[in-house]
Amino acid sequence: MSDYDLSIRDLALALLICVVWAGNFTAAAQGMQHFSPFLFMILRFLLVLAILLPFVRLPPPGQWGVLIMVCLCIGGLHFTLMFWALSRSDDVSSVAIIQQMFIPIAVILAIPLIGERVGWITLTAVMVSFLGVLIVGLDPMVLGQIDVLAITLVSALFQALGSIYQRRITGMTVMNFQAWTAIISLPILITATLLFEQGQAEILRTARWEHWAAVCYSAVLASIVGHGLFFFLVQRHPVSIVMPYLQLTPVLAVVIGILIWGDRPGWRLLVGGVLVIASILLITLRARARIGKAEIAALGRLRRRSE
Repeated sequence: MSDYDLSIRDLALALLICVVWAGNFTAAAQGMQHFSPFLFMILRFLLVLAILLPFVRLPPPGQWGVLIMVCLCIGGLHFTLMFWALSRSDDVSSVAIIQQMFIPIAVILAIPLIGERVGWITLTAVMVSFLGVLIVGLDPMVLGQIDVLAITLVSALFQALGSIYQRRITGMTVMNFQAWTAIISLPILITATLLFEQGQAEILRTARWEHWAAVCYSAVLASIVGHGLFFFLVQRHPVSIVMPYLQLTPVLAVVIGILIWGDRPGWRLLVGGVLVIASILLITLRARARIGKAEIAALGRLRRRSE
């Protein structure tokens, strides 16, 4: 057993994260039945900021540039595009599966952007994941909404970029980071809704309780609870150790989509989804193995120095 195996408590927290994040796809789809994407994100970030305002602190010197870029990639672009895809989609399952492509996209982009070295097994897994997306795209349910596939892939691209450069953010707590994501994203989103959306006052006036519940779920459970617990885990374990357990998220999202949203995925969506999730699991397990080898090597060096 690895020294990095999660305890029962941390495994339970990882499962809770998966459940919360999986439910967010259905909650967001519910919200998109009434709210427009930019307006929904504004409401979400206003609620996040109202709750996390006491945690706001100025970022450390030299962090402003990367902080703004990451917040715009993840907050202003990734989430808005994902919710836009959900607003145009007839199902939740395909969006939940395709959105996971941010992991292999991040692996590919990390090579030129930050000089990471990737082995042939990981590259093969990346290719398999892209093959899985092609199979998903051939599902009749997805063929009728190719725009949703394209929007979700662009959303995954911005999530990948944000994830890569988020590693350079130091000296900030997760609550402070999420608050700044709201602060930095809100002016862009407000401008966007004024330019590209209409009838915001009427939308707010006619929103029912289930639409407001979707906003609350996305802000409180998905953002503050989900990302807060994720930050708690990665403070105690390497990210590559935590990530394999979180691959349950798209599986649960498909199950919830079937039970609650009425999704009826065809065999191509299921086969492609299995390929995507299996390849992403292999990528994260390879990263876990590399960390294990690095730890063994480090312990060996320490032992030799003490002899």
